[in-house]
Amino acid sequence: MSSTARIFLIDDDESMRLSVGQWLSLSDYQVASFAEATSALAGIDRSFAGVVVSDIRMPGMDGMALLQEVLARDQEIPVVLITGHGDIRMAVAAMRQGAYDFIEKPFDPELLLETIRRAWERRRLILENRSLRDQLEHAVDQERQLLGHSSGMQALRREISDLGPTDASVFLVGETGCGKEVVARSLHQASGRRQRPFIAINCGAIPEALFESELFGHEPGAFTGAQGRRIGKFERAEGGTLFLDEVTAMPFNLQVKVLRVLQEREIERLGGTEAIPIDIRLISASNRDPRQACRDGLFREDLYYRLNLAEIHIPPLRSRGSDILLLFEFFAQRAAERYRRPAPPLTAAAMSALLAHPWPGNVRELENIAERYVITSLPPPQRLAAILEPGENAGHPAFGPSLSEQIGHFERCLIEQALRRHQGNIQAVLSELDLPRRTLNLKMQTHGLARKDYLEGGS
Repeated sequence: MSSTARIFLIDDDESMRLSVGQWLSLSDYQVASFAEATSALAGIDRSFAGVVVSDIRMPGMDGMALLQEVLARDQEIPVVLITGHGDIRMAVAAMRQGAYDFIEKPFDPELLLETIRRAWERRRLILENRSLRDQLEHAVDQERQLLGHSSGMQALRREISDLGPTDASVFLVGETGCGKEVVARSLHQASGRRQRPFIAINCGAIPEALFESELFGHEPGAFTGAQGRRIGKFERAEGGTLFLDEVTAMPFNLQVKVLRVLQEREIERLGGTEAIPIDIRLISASNRDPRQACRDGLFREDLYYRLNLAEIHIPPLRSRGSDILLLFEFFAQRAAERYRRPAPPLTAAAMSALLAHPWPGNVRELENIAERYVITSLPPPQRLAAILEPGENAGHPAFGPSLSEQIGHFERCLIEQALRRHQGNIQAVLSELDLPRRTLNLKMQTHGLARKDYLEGGS
């Protein structure tokens, strides 16, 4: 966040706007002046980093109405009202309604500066505290969304940590349902653009005739049915991140237009003549090999290299071992809270069935099955078998893990659950699993489990 405040100065008196605006600019504030309140409101939202300074008596929307509009967007935006001698009672009422302060005309410029300085300091602290809270919430949320101890997930989190804070264009490759949008949002949240929009568009779901308008927007009359102005996805993502999902499905004849936008960093709406500069970060994704799409003549190679400064491969669920059980438990508990139903613990047979399932739908399929597991009325031992339907995996023998892998995943899960249940108390774990201390130590080392990760209050 910039250390320099934005000052929105609203006054219908032009000479007042000029003199006060110049004084504030000389004091290193970024000043935007407005002759009426409605125009100023267009630039005020919850992320507004500054102070609103407004006259009370103005034609149209007066200072009192402006105050209510600003506070409706964020009650903690400081609004300083400038009053005439006869407006003191009104200004006091405004203070009761949430105005930061008021200054009576004629006023000492130094008094205005001091009032703005205090107001901005308060606003800056509020925004910093919000940002810290957002980061903490995001850290917890991302940890939940990217659950897993498998080597593939550990590598994925490292790549997000490395690439997130940069503005590098990232290309995500992964099967349908493996969480490409979750990873894209995590990259956005790890960046300096996290307070700005994250706009996602599925390039394979838009009719070709509407694609250009959807991305670039249009002016009234640009084509039959274009009755008003439309802001496209590129503009909506201004300052933030644009996520182009299934980008290799983009119509080939439009790929060159997207390439030109990325090269020039500006767009033109359909039917328009004005070049509009854009400041966005691009994250793209595909469920197929983009290089093969280029070789097949479906995707422009120059566009691929423009989008692919860095490439992240998201592991399919079937390769993530005991992460499957961890994710199932997470989704089942979340479903239990949503539907106010219990989530019975998995039996050993159910765990083995989950680990053996080929998961063609990846995490999306797992989440769906976990929800169905919670809401069905069947007895717990029968639930998962009824949902998975024995025999449905016959067409995918190559995808299932081997017997030794299933046993290893199951063993790791049992030890991990015991460690979690007993919050890292090794003696309690030894007693529950009926294992010698040396055997438990070897198995924890084999499966990459550390006692410190399960201590009460630990990570």
